[in-house]
Amino acid sequence: MDLIERKYRILQAIIDDYILTALPVGSRTISRKYEQKLSSATIRNEMSDLEELGYLDSPHTSAGRVPSNKAYRLYVDQMLRPMALSSEEQAFIRQCFDRRTHQVEDLSLRIAKALSSMTNYTTAVMTRTPKSDQVFSHLQLVPVTSHRALLIIVTRSGAVRQSLIELGGMISSDELYTVSRILTAQLDGCPLSDLSRRFAAIAGGAPGDMQHVMRALSMEAQQASKDEVSALVVGGRSNLLRFPEYADVDKARSLLSVFETRDKMVDLLSTGGEMEFTVRIGPETGLEETRDCSIVSASFRLGDGRVNTIGLIGPTRMQYGRALAVLTQVGRTLTDVIDETESGRDSEA
Repeated sequence: MDLIERKYRILQAIIDDYILTALPVGSRTISRKYEQKLSSATIRNEMSDLEELGYLDSPHTSAGRVPSNKAYRLYVDQMLRPMALSSEEQAFIRQCFDRRTHQVEDLSLRIAKALSSMTNYTTAVMTRTPKSDQVFSHLQLVPVTSHRALLIIVTRSGAVRQSLIELGGMISSDELYTVSRILTAQLDGCPLSDLSRRFAAIAGGAPGDMQHVMRALSMEAQQASKDEVSALVVGGRSNLLRFPEYADVDKARSLLSVFETRDKMVDLLSTGGEMEFTVRIGPETGLEETRDCSIVSASFRLGDGRVNTIGLIGPTRMQYGRALAVLTQVGRTLTDVIDETESGRDSEA
């Protein structure tokens, strides 16, 4: 075994052990569990070299070492071994797709819950719908104060957009309910791209304060038609709190705030790829709050043109091989379901 290979094997052993235990790894552990032919002294020297190269860090409270983000990147790029899920796990994923649904968020929620349960990581599922394909289903105006209301716009794909609008005057909850019901009946099936124009046209003939409401609806509908992200579901938000890395309350609170912020979650999942696996480690995630996390994500194009991006979020010592195996199985199952659906349509034709 040459020196380069020896360092490589010792580094891989340290990473494997730290992923399992979350405890700094010492030379005796490596000698006893992984490299019995090497003395502790030899392993200590190699670990010292690896630390100088930037692959290991030394916690002040321990003589052991922990992998750095640089080590995890090398691990993901060159050391990962192929993994396969059990038949039971494959069947568990398949169950997510067995029940047919027209609601994007229903399917996304089932996927998020299933993968969070399987991996113990936080799971996020984001669906992007081509703007030209988004169709209005219904809306609801919910009074918040005497001069403000919550606008909820729902598309036929199940996407939901919420925003606060100014009413311009005092409008009763009964009036808002009536307006919501009338607009839903008139505009059901309207392309989202045309919704703003339709609201503006209605505003022209509306009286007083209601005209202001219609103009506010027109502006919000215009923004909604630009929003390509039609659904975002996060499952297992509290899963990461089980890991010792997030025992610090302030650190945990900061991380949880990201999961509650739509824009930040969209940024985390927006990798720009389709049918592509992406692993971002620590600072590569792009957010200060997730600099101690890793995100393994994959994007899959659905049969109707939508793109689902599924991300698994865990500590930097996450089980990358298992995370990739889970997402690979989701992709295979999704492809099978799409093929079966298209075959059924061909048969009916």
